[in-house]
Amino acid sequence: MRAVVINEYGSKDVLVEQELPKPVIKANQVLVEVYATSINPIDWKLRAGYLKHMLDWTFPIILGWDVAGKIVEVGSEVKDFQVGDEIFARPDTTAKGTYAEFTAVDEELLAKKPSNLTFEEAASIPLAGLTAWQCLVDNTKVKHGEKVLIHAGAGGVGSLAIQMAKHLGAYVASTASEQNEAYVKELGADEFINYRKQQFEEVLHDFDVVIDTMGGDILNKSFQVLKPGGRLVTITGQPDPALIQKHQVMASSYWLTPNGKQLGELGKLLEKGILKPQVGSILDFSAEALQKAHELSETHHAKGKIVIKVK
Repeated sequence: MRAVVINEYGSKDVLVEQELPKPVIKANQVLVEVYATSINPIDWKLRAGYLKHMLDWTFPIILGWDVAGKIVEVGSEVKDFQVGDEIFARPDTTAKGTYAEFTAVDEELLAKKPSNLTFEEAASIPLAGLTAWQCLVDNTKVKHGEKVLIHAGAGGVGSLAIQMAKHLGAYVASTASEQNEAYVKELGADEFINYRKQQFEEVLHDFDVVIDTMGGDILNKSFQVLKPGGRLVTITGQPDPALIQKHQVMASSYWLTPNGKQLGELGKLLEKGILKPQVGSILDFSAEALQKAHELSETHHAKGKIVIKVK
């Protein structure tokens, strides 16, 4: 099979095309023919070597942890899926990812592809969608009428989180650049903060929840907008214990847990049109296209999701 791999850590230029054997599936897995995958920050963070101590893998490494495609083979213990099923998934984090024509996925991580979505749209959902859902529902337990700040509302996670928070009945504020003001309001944001001209921590007060996708200075300033007893979750970085104590809030760092059942629940919201996929760009499947996709993702200014059309 064709795959785009890395054989060393480094810049986007270490992404190269290579012929590799198709994955051999275990009893609890299916083999998926990949129709589309998408780019997430974990892809280029791993490529650059930032995660090598956490994920100590041998080369070649196939990046990519979003997939939409068709099942072409099922393991002996697989019960609920069969050959020909159209699926989408956030596969387990292994060195055999989805920048390839075929990938192996555990049955418990699979969900049926929503019938009203293209493969490209479906591939944009799993990692970002599960991240948004787990931050809002499992971690901060957002309730109807609460005030939620979502940073970088035009991004992959942010654009889905705004829609979900509105579905949960929250009042939503979001930061973005001025060219994305109409976009985040269209997604459902009640209040827009132009981060280039406004200091969000001076504008917003008494919020119940902050979903931080940026880390660093933005994470630290986010404590100022929370009311005592408020909740903050960050998907990049570690909250400062001194700030947690000073502001009397709950705050934690969050790392996604792949989950097929939850993805199935997101699938229902997508089929009803409550949640709409946000595909910003679709590129073809080549080393050059993936280099370009990584470069775009690394700017932190990509709108929606960057999707790779594999088939």
